[in-house]
Amino acid sequence: MRKLMMLAAMLLLAVTFTTSCKKDNKPLSLNLNPVGTLATPNDNADVKLEPNTAASVLFKWDAPDNNDGGLILYEVAFDKEGGDFSKPVTRILSDGAGVQTQLTISHKDLNKIANAAGIASLSAGKLKWTVIASKGTNARPGSASRTLQLERPAGFAENPVDLYITGSATEGGTDISKAVKLKKTEDGVFEVYTSLKAGDYYLTDKNSDGGKKYYIENGIIKEGAATVSVSGEAKTYRLNYDFTSATTKSMQVQSIGLYMSAYGTEIGTLNYIGNGVFEAPKIAVEFYQFSWGRDERYKFILHTAAGNEYQGSTNANNVAPAGQPASYFYLVPVTNAQWDNTYKFDPSADRKNVKVDVMLQPTAYTHKVTVL
Repeated sequence: MRKLMMLAAMLLLAVTFTTSCKKDNKPLSLNLNPVGTLATPNDNADVKLEPNTAASVLFKWDAPDNNDGGLILYEVAFDKEGGDFSKPVTRILSDGAGVQTQLTISHKDLNKIANAAGIASLSAGKLKWTVIASKGTNARPGSASRTLQLERPAGFAENPVDLYITGSATEGGTDISKAVKLKKTEDGVFEVYTSLKAGDYYLTDKNSDGGKKYYIENGIIKEGAATVSVSGEAKTYRLNYDFTSATTKSMQVQSIGLYMSAYGTEIGTLNYIGNGVFEAPKIAVEFYQFSWGRDERYKFILHTAAGNEYQGSTNANNVAPAGQPASYFYLVPVTNAQWDNTYKFDPSADRKNVKVDVMLQPTAYTHKVTVL
């Protein structure tokens, strides 16, 4: 009997729960009014874009009248001047995954939008913006829109992730698969040590067909299929390309000297052999005798058309190389201080000949000493 009563109670509870659920299962209301009031930025506000900083612009608006309290999602739509938002340049969800009545957008992203809208670098232009509100499948464009005046700096809105140099003037020739890759030193900034001979070259973001192409005109990086002409004998260069400012630098590199600190002079010369490598096949090494022992410290001097540059260790003072990680041999720009930022030869190099290679390649700027 007790079991039958418990079973009956459970059935009654289940029926009550089901009935309650049915009563609460109301159809979702998709009624929605458009956003009608835009708060900031003001109409025709002038923004001088600084995409290399953390600067941003705050877009704010008032929520539409919505009596049933349903969830509304917001997108800010940007269009070209004179556009009607039927095919906007882009739409971006508001802060908080689309639920907040504001959008914080960086100057970097606004620079990309301006570029997509046809506003060229080093020029000014206008964008229209409005807010699209949506509930379920019902999307309502705002009944109000505003204009934003944007002033773009020099440089590219979209920096390449990778960069290659190719063409008849380059070490890889015209075979795009053999294009010389550059080292990325920071976002949008690239560098390469390479040789150029008579011919032409261009830059590309892929070492295969279909990549974006760039060329240099009066020291400015431009996108397009044009090429750069090179004349005269083959020479070794350090080439720098900064897409954040669309500028480039070129420096002829003549050789690299092996500088031994105790002598205060170079004891050998490394010449360029290709693929970013400078090499000295044979240099005689003899440590300097001090009262406290024999000194084995060294670093490098880069001889360029503009003068000497020193390359050495990230450490001001170093230990012997045995058992050290690969980073021990990395090269960075250093001062000409006689003893600072030097490396140490392996003890076995004393009174021996060594082969020295400096590899200035995309993977790392490093060096290797081999005792002969």
